Formats: sequence, structure tokens, C-alpha cells
Amino acid sequence: MSQVLVTGAAGRIGTVLRGGLPERGWAVRSLDVVPMTDTRPGEEQVVADTTDLTAMEDAVAGVSAVVHLAGIATESTWPAISHANIEGTYCVLEAARRAGVSRVVLASSNHATGYTPRPDGGLLREVDAPPRPDTYYGVSKAAMEALGSLYVDRYGMDVVCLRIGSAFAEPTTVRHLSTWLSPGDQVRLVDAALRAPAPGFAVVWGVSANTRNWWDLTAARALGYEPADDAEVFASALVEAYGEPDLADPVHARVGGEYTLAQFDAENVEPPLPGGDIAPGSGAER
Repeated sequence: MSQVLVTGAAGRIGTVLRGGLPERGWAVRSLDVVPMTDTRPGEEQVVADTTDLTAMEDAVAGVSAVVHLAGIATESTWPAISHANIEGTYCVLEAARRAGVSRVVLASSNHATGYTPRPDGGLLREVDAPPRPDTYYGVSKAAMEALGSLYVDRYGMDVVCLRIGSAFAEPTTVRHLSTWLSPGDQVRLVDAALRAPAPGFAVVWGVSANTRNWWDLTAARALGYEPADDAEVFASALVEAYGEPDLADPVHARVGGEYTLAQFDAENVEPPLPGGDIAPGSGAER
């Protein structure tokens, strides 16, 4: 059984993967900045900070691949975001390179290209959505993709960047009818990214097979991803509660939704909690 290191393992997506990846034949080594009390049989646990390169070198020893989820998972100050998300990604990739671990899956985000207009009919391909971040958080995800590209071109690694939409148990807003990535599809997508033969550098959208999708899943399907869920089963209740989306509203007119609004300007966000840049249980994307 091949072993995969999952960083940010105490977070929402990490918790889903810790339950789902073993069912697909992966042994999981879970890393977070806090101890986890709900480890599964056979699951290894590492308490470490991804910005500590030495600790990351120890954490990747002996694994076949890395899934990197850890970091600040919303907008924050530049010092916090740049340290936790950009420095953390560098340390993960560099530790993997030094250990000879050639496959890394990076949790990017739709916010790497958040100011991209929502497509007016048709579906948006990754190639048609170059980096256009909506926040410092989005900048860190664009930098994550750039670092992944560098490690593929310079060192011959395989790096798959997942531009995750809204990874929740179920949709809670009308926007999520387009952007939802179900728990089951989170596992299917990551498993495909881990198994795809020689992907080189790949950037793919991370969403379910939603009837109202904005994003083209051709590239993700080329990796072997076959989504099974559709947010449309929640549509009637959400539309009844909130109404049909107003496509003139920036929340629905831009890929990044509310992250493109003034409330997410860096001057308006709260500083990180004292005691560290990476929040315990981080790693949930939107």
C-alpha cells in the first residue's frame, strides 16, 4: 500500500481525505500543527508546521506522494499569508524534491483567478483563466501554482494544482450551485491526481458535476477524475430561500464571488490569531 502525506489534515478537506483515501488503497500520514484525537487505524500522525523545512523533510521521508492542504484558508494580512501559504508551499515542494518524492498535489483555489469574469454561456477552461487573484489569499494560490510549475520544469516532478471551488458537506448559497465540490468528489479528485500517469504540471478545476457549473472539467477528467455528485439536488431549497442569482451582481459575475468585494480588502480583514500563522485545522478551500 502506497503512503501519502496529507498536510492540513485536521481541516475540513483533510478530514474527508483521511477517511476516503484509505478506502482507495492509500495509507495516510497526517500532518497538522495540532495533535489529532480522531486518527484512524493505521494512520500515522505528525505534528509540525509546513513552514519548517527540516520538519517537512522528516515528514515526507518514505512517502510516495504529498497532498498539500495546509495554510491560511481565507483572506488575512500579507505577512501571515505570505509566510504560511507561500513559504509553506515552498517548504513542502523542496522537502519532497530532496526526498525524491516526485508527486505533489497542491490545493490551489478559484481565488487564484477570482477577478476572471464568469463565462457568458459555455464553460471556462483553465487556459482561459490565467492568474487574476482577488485577495492576498488568491495571490498565494497563484504563487503556489507558479512554484509547482518551477519544480516540474526544473526538477522533473509531477505537480497537480487543484483550483478548488466550494468544498463543503453541501451547498449553502446559490453560488455554491455552480462551485460545489462534494466530499465524495474531493476524494475522487485527489485520488485521480495521485494516480494519473506522468501528468507533469497540471492545473484543473476542483468542482463536482454541477448542472450549473461555470468550469470545464475536461482537464480534470483527463487525469481520471469522474465526479459523481451534482449540487442541483439542493437547488430548489436554495433558490426558494435566496432567489435566482443576479448575474449583474459581482458575487455571481466574477469567479471569486464575494472575495472580489470591498469587504475583503486587506484593510478590512482581521489579523491572524496570536501564536502562529497557520491556524489549527487549516486547509479548507472555498
